[in-house]
Amino acid sequence: MMNPIIQVRNLTKVYGTGPAAFKALRGVDLSINTGEFVAVMGPSGSGKSTLMNLLGCLDTPSGGNYSFQGISVETLDADQRSLLRRHALGFIFQGFNLLARTSALENVELPLLYRGHSRKKRRELAYEALCKVGLPDKARNTPAELSGGQQQRVAIARALATSPGTLFADEPTGNLDTRTTDEIMGLLAQLNSEQNITILMVTHEDEVASHAARIVTVRDGLIASDITNKTTPKRT
Repeated sequence: MMNPIIQVRNLTKVYGTGPAAFKALRGVDLSINTGEFVAVMGPSGSGKSTLMNLLGCLDTPSGGNYSFQGISVETLDADQRSLLRRHALGFIFQGFNLLARTSALENVELPLLYRGHSRKKRRELAYEALCKVGLPDKARNTPAELSGGQQQRVAIARALATSPGTLFADEPTGNLDTRTTDEIMGLLAQLNSEQNITILMVTHEDEVASHAARIVTVRDGLIASDITNKTTPKRT
């Protein structure tokens, strides 16, 4: 039996107090094993983004238990959560969040600054990450010189530069056209299958979710369904 890398039990999140309190999560139970590719879906206000923020250690739960690789995350202070994010997690967002006047290589280097690596080592790791996403020839280009799909690939390379075991992707194709969306989803699926990176992806698009091997639907702050996707596109 596999040990889950992520396990939450009765996870809750409440915003505000008293009559104005809003229960974003009402007691979520969820387990995710190493190497899974999971899409989290749900309508606006369902709690899917709140769940992703809690699992990514960007926010803290109001109640319940969250275990990441056996660590009780809810007991960590802000500095400890920061260290966990820095060393174990990678993040990809809908907005590429690239520095406009900085080259692709330098953008990918940014998270490595916190690792204390030498400039030479940072450059080596950043270039390796760009190679993984198929952009070694764009290392010196600024974001303005790249297409939307290329910018998202740079953002993915930045997330990969620290060699995280788990990637959190929040609407990673929301700003891309259909063809480029397929390319980016193919890349994520390849990273998942070839490097065994665990991927949790928030999306509201059925076509994007279809690339994941498992689809979890959140509704009204609870898990409404959790199914294995039997139509995951085959990779060649």
